Amino acid sequence: MRIYRWLIIILIVVAFAIWIDLPNNPGIHIFGIDRNIDTRLGLDLVGGVQALLEADLPEGTQVDAEKMQTATRIVENRVNGLGVTEALVQQAGENRIVVELPGIEDPTEAIATIQETGLLEFVDMGSNPLPPGTVVVTDFATSESDQPAEGQQVLQTVMTGDKIENVQVSRDNSGQYVIQFKLDSEGAQIFSDYTTAHVGDYLGIVLDKTVISAPVVNEPITEGEGVISGSFTVESANNLAIQLRYGSLPIPLKVVETRTIGPSLGQDSLDKSLVALLIGFIVVILFMAIYYRLPGILADVSIIIYATVTFAIFRYMPVTLTLPGIAGFMLSTGSALDANILIFERLKEELRAGRKLNQAVDIAWKRAWPSIRDSNIATLITCAILFWFGSSFGATIVKGFSLTLAIGVTISLFTALVVTRVFLNLVLGYLRDKNYSRWFGI
Repeated sequence: MRIYRWLIIILIVVAFAIWIDLPNNPGIHIFGIDRNIDTRLGLDLVGGVQALLEADLPEGTQVDAEKMQTATRIVENRVNGLGVTEALVQQAGENRIVVELPGIEDPTEAIATIQETGLLEFVDMGSNPLPPGTVVVTDFATSESDQPAEGQQVLQTVMTGDKIENVQVSRDNSGQYVIQFKLDSEGAQIFSDYTTAHVGDYLGIVLDKTVISAPVVNEPITEGEGVISGSFTVESANNLAIQLRYGSLPIPLKVVETRTIGPSLGQDSLDKSLVALLIGFIVVILFMAIYYRLPGILADVSIIIYATVTFAIFRYMPVTLTLPGIAGFMLSTGSALDANILIFERLKEELRAGRKLNQAVDIAWKRAWPSIRDSNIATLITCAILFWFGSSFGATIVKGFSLTLAIGVTISLFTALVVTRVFLNLVLGYLRDKNYSRWFGI
């Protein structure tokens, strides 16, 4: 009965994995889960731009860790604003940021957008608030390219964000998240004059000409301190606090390296990788079936399940697949083979020693397990070291390789030690022919 319970679990896992792997998977949108499922391809497969940004500070200046983290977050927000869904923004070391923009056609414009200093404005909206995300035209630093469209109103800038001295997230008496800010002396006077004359009006908070909030002036703010309230979550409140604190990048950034990859090169690499992957799987399946006979055929089914489940995990997480990532996936297939080969060779030895079949199977798994365990633990430790290295130094190639290899090794352990064994025990129950040479190649 235990074998059949495991068989049911395996079938459920495989069915779910196959559903996730469907090319036109609709995603999961039930029970509060809202997740799209698709295959994410990295920069080297679809083309695009990779840029390395560095803090542009005088030589010998210590980079503030908090400001660098904030700069990374602001750059990520701006990259998302470009509509690049598979973009990667990650801090590398103490003073660098790696930005990857797959599918970008105009790298110059993209990099310029990332490097913009940003402009935070408090704008008079009168009695007609504009929803967040609305692009507006203000009378502060309006260039020829920012001229209003026909019928579009030019809004008055009351004050810019350089007057903010401090900002923090807190909760009001009802437990709702609010944002408290403090202005410098000049900003306090400007704010006092404006709020005294505009109680009941809306004061828009605009970043780079886009409305991010439009609170109402409930009372005059004469002490240079104010509170922005709204339907904030802790995350949205912290995001807005960062935008208020650093409407512009807290650290100037310069581009120290850019690399452009054409989509044709990426597509060619993807095609060759898929061909190599297919050839490798065919060779593996034929070898296992010819050399190990019945166990080999069952191991082939197990390896196909391994590939199906692993790819489903890549799509669900999701993992952005790059060429090194695909290489890690292919290499982890070897781990699945190693485990099966160790078990099957030990099984042959036990059968040659005259053990009964069921006894030989149990002993083979027990004696092969220490070698399988130690080799895979060593691989996972190496993956952890490589992942840390890739995260710390912006080596995304190394990071992608280590991640896919670690996932693959973990799934290969499951398929070799559970799936193959369940299938083998299931088949042995119906095996009446004692000609082990025919079935096991001994």
